[in-house]
Formats: sequence, structure tokens, C-alpha cells
Amino acid sequence: MKRRIAVVTTSRADYSHLYWPLKLLSERPDVDLRLIAMASHLSPEFGATIGEIEKDGFPIAARIESLLSSDTDVGMAKSIGVAILSLADTLGAMRPDLLLLIADRYEMLAPASVALSLRIPIAHIEGGEISEGAIDDAVRNALTKMSHIHFTSTETARARVIAMGEEPWRVHRAGAPSLDHLHRSHLLSREEVEAACDLDLRIPALLVAYHPVTLESDTTCEAEALFCALEQIAGQETTQILFCYPNADAGSRSLIRRTRDFLLRHTSSHLFINLNAVTYWSLLRDVEVMLGNSSSGIMETASFALPTVNVGFRQKGRERARNVLDAEPDADSIFARIGDARSPGFRASLTGMTNPYGDGHAAERIVQVLTTCPLGQELLIKRAMPLRNGFPS
Repeated sequence: MKRRIAVVTTSRADYSHLYWPLKLLSERPDVDLRLIAMASHLSPEFGATIGEIEKDGFPIAARIESLLSSDTDVGMAKSIGVAILSLADTLGAMRPDLLLLIADRYEMLAPASVALSLRIPIAHIEGGEISEGAIDDAVRNALTKMSHIHFTSTETARARVIAMGEEPWRVHRAGAPSLDHLHRSHLLSREEVEAACDLDLRIPALLVAYHPVTLESDTTCEAEALFCALEQIAGQETTQILFCYPNADAGSRSLIRRTRDFLLRHTSSHLFINLNAVTYWSLLRDVEVMLGNSSSGIMETASFALPTVNVGFRQKGRERARNVLDAEPDADSIFARIGDARSPGFRASLTGMTNPYGDGHAAERIVQVLTTCPLGQELLIKRAMPLRNGFPS
């Protein structure tokens, strides 16, 4: 019998990471792949990115409307509840052998909670990482303890998952599957990127990916410093400032309004609601600097030795390569770090660097484990690790 594997995707960001695992799973004759799309994928406000999934040819087994039209933490909490109600029916009828989840978005708590109640084993990608300034950190750790198979991006992350009490045989260092685009996808030429994004990349470009800081009571409290630094840059030189849409978190609409106001004053700047994975990766290769607080600025830019300025608290504690410069959430600090990132000496220092998040072959490792791991009670029942000096050994 085919092994039924359900995969949940909630946004353009995680779909970019899941594309190659989905592609390889869909090509396996021994796998019955069931893709579940939910949350911002179905939201016109965030680009209705379910169309990208359909364009790529993946059959969608279920569409879960769950994202409230809200910009508050209460809205986030209610979105989890709405998703649980629909997923209970969907997963109750589907009964997959495995449910594959990724990363640390708050809405992933919904499928994990439902699967746990229905005794559906969970496989989780990108556990064991750290982002101290966002609720993502707690979500990621919760998903780890609710899961039965783990695919980590780094060896340090694998060690951290095992230190949480997970049996070592369950924990696999696969690498970050987003990096597979470098080896498996055909990236666009500079001319193709310019045509796709309506840009002239002969003009230096700064790419901004900035999200709400969800552990702060004011989730956009650091944004004032960011936009002040951008005003300094835009007022002093000819630089294109390219913005990616923020995540669907409390405070995202405030950031979008602030960004649109910036665009009205600086017409050479651009806002992209949705860039598909190949276009985004191709753009990373061609911009001068990345700026913001996105995990992409840490996990993915290293593959291009792209100078990156990481702002503020959100990604505190996450492993990073030497292309990442940290800035305090202060306009002067951000402006100075951008200057450091653009300096010839810093760029030269990145020659020959490698990305600690993997080698671009994560998907094949993930699929190999998903299609061969034990199922049923052997997978479902986790055994506590013995303690040595008070810690799992």
C-alpha cells in the first residue's frame, strides 16, 4: 500500500522551503501525497499565493480558510482556533500515515494539535533553532516536542533537539530545504529578474524583509528606527529600496502602511507582495545588501555571500554565517551597519564562505526518511531519554 503523507503549508515563505520535498514526494509511486493549504495562502491581502501552488501543478487535497482579517494578537489566537476546527474534520477524514510540518509559524500549532489528538505521527522540519525575539521560538519548541521525526538544518540544531529529550534515531540533520533551489531550480538571469520585477539592477539595490517582533507588546516598536535609517539612505544617494511583504502577524498592516507611505516619497522604491521562490532567490543573487529581521537574511543569504544587516531582537540567538552584521534597533546603528556591509573590505572578507544551513540536498534526505521510517505505534510512542547529571543523555 502507498504511504499517505500529508503536508501543511500556510504561506509563501514555507511553501518556498517545502517545494522540493513536495516535488520529490509527488514523484514517488509509493507515496500518496496530500497537500493542505491554509492561512495566508488563501488571503487576497497577502497575495492569494495558493495560485502559485496550483501553477506548480501540485494537487491540493484541502483548502483551510482560517486567517482572520485582523492586525492584533487576539486575531492571531483566534486564527489558531478557526484552523483547528476545520483541520479536525480534514485530518479526521484523511488519516495520513504521517503529517509533515515546517518551521515555527504560530498557525502550525493547529495541525500539530489536531494530529496529536488523532494519533497521527508528525514529522517536523527546522526544529532546534533559536529566535528569541518572536513567539516563533516557543512555537518551534512546542512543535518539536509534539513531533516524532525531526529534520534539522544544522548539527547544532540537531544536538539541541536531542538535548530536549528526543531519541537520537528520530533526529536527522538534513539541512534547510530552501537551499535546494540553488541546486535544483533554474535561477533567472539578471535580465530575467529585471523583467519579472520591473527593475533596473544597474542601480544598487537594498532588499528589505522586515516582520513584526511578536514578543513585544508593540510589535512594530523597532520599525521607526528602520525607516529613519532608510530615509537617510534614500535622501543621500541613488539606491533602489526593495520591500518584501511582512508576515501575517499582529502589526503587519501598520508596517505595510508605513512602507506604502515611504514609496510615495521615494518613487524608485518597490514593494513586492509576493515573489515566487525562484524569482526571490535570483533577486538575492543580484542585490547589494539585505536588511531586516527575517530568517531568510540569516539562513539563505549566506549561499550568495550576500552582506546582510540583521536588525533588532527578533532573530537573537540564531546561528549565522559571517555575512550577517547585527544592528541595534537604532537608526544610527542600522545606518552604520549598512555602510559596513557595503564596504569593499567586508565584501572581500566573505570570499569562499559556506552556508552552515546546508548543501542544497535536504529534500532527498527528508524524502528518504519519510518513505522508510517505521509507522504506527513504533513511531508514535516516544520513549523518555535517561538523565545524566540532570540532563538527557
